[in-house]
Amino acid sequence: MPRFYFNLVTGSGVVVDPEGTELATLDEARSEAIFDARTLMSEAVLRGRDISDQQIHICDDAGTLLAVVAFGDAIRRCE
Repeated sequence: MPRFYFNLVTGSGVVVDPEGTELATLDEARSEAIFDARTLMSEAVLRGRDISDQQIHICDDAGTLLAVVAFGDAIRRCE
C-alpha cells in the first residue's frame, strides 16, 4: 500500500509530515487531506483565527507533489 505525506503549507513555511499515512489511492489521500483541513480550520476558528489561505501538499515517498488541497476549497458552499 502506498504511503502519502501531508505537508502543511502556511504563510510562514512548511510543516513536513515525517511519517506519512498508508492509504490505497490518491483519492483516499485527498479525502484525508480535506478532513484534516476542515479539522484544522474549525480549531482555528474557535481561537479566532482565519487559516483558510493554507494548503496541504500531498506527496509520495520520493517527495513528489501529487496533489494540493487548498483549505478554502475544503469548505462546502451552502446554496
